[in-house]
Order: sequence, then C-alpha cells, then structure tokens
Amino acid sequence: MRKKLTTVHRKANRTAVLSGLALTGMGVLHLVKPEPFDALIPEQLPGTARQWSIGSGYAELATAALLLVPRTRRAGGAVSAALFVGVWPGNMKMAWDSRHASPAKQAIAYGRLPLQIPLIVSAVKIARNA
Repeated sequence: MRKKLTTVHRKANRTAVLSGLALTGMGVLHLVKPEPFDALIPEQLPGTARQWSIGSGYAELATAALLLVPRTRRAGGAVSAALFVGVWPGNMKMAWDSRHASPAKQAIAYGRLPLQIPLIVSAVKIARNA
C-alpha cells in the first residue's frame, strides 16, 4: 500500500527536486569552470583553492543525487544543510574581499550572506519532511 503524502511532504519533495537540480548545475559549473570559485576559498584551509573548488563540485553533485532520489531524500536534506553551512565561510570571504569593490559587486557579495539562511532552513525541512 502506498503512503498518502501530505501537503508538507509534497512541498518538501518538490523543494528537494529543485534544490537537487540547482546543486547539479552548480556542481557541474564547479568542475567545468572552477576559476571563479577559487577566489572564495579561505586561505586558512589546507591544500589549494582549486582542490577545494573541484571537491566542492563533487560534493554538490553527490548531494544533488541524494536529493533527487526519493529513497535518499531525507539524508540529502541533512547533507545539503551541512553543505550550505560549509560554504558560508566562502561567502563571508567574498563579502570581505569585495569591501572596496563597486557598489554592485558589494551588493552581490553581501546579498549572498543572508540568502544562505533560507537555503539551510529549506534543507532542514527536506530532511524532516521528505
């Protein structure tokens, strides 16, 4: 017998698919054109910025796969929440590095910081409700 999905579960599943598709795109972008992402890597991390850019691309693809497969969707929500928290320092570095840039670049860099919060909240909801 098939379990009836509630509106909350359907919304979490829809959000999981959208998040999975977005992460697939970003993961591919990290692998195909890693140069822009290299500048986001904090210097304090071991290894090279390129290693982190490529590694994060693979992490995004793996997380996307977890979100896109219904059986692993709950785990995908938890992993994506951790991923979004993990990339936050890169967004903070981008904001700091742009402090002397044009107002448009500053707006983009600073605007990314609060946008991480709804991504994290959405990922937690997927983990709870998928």
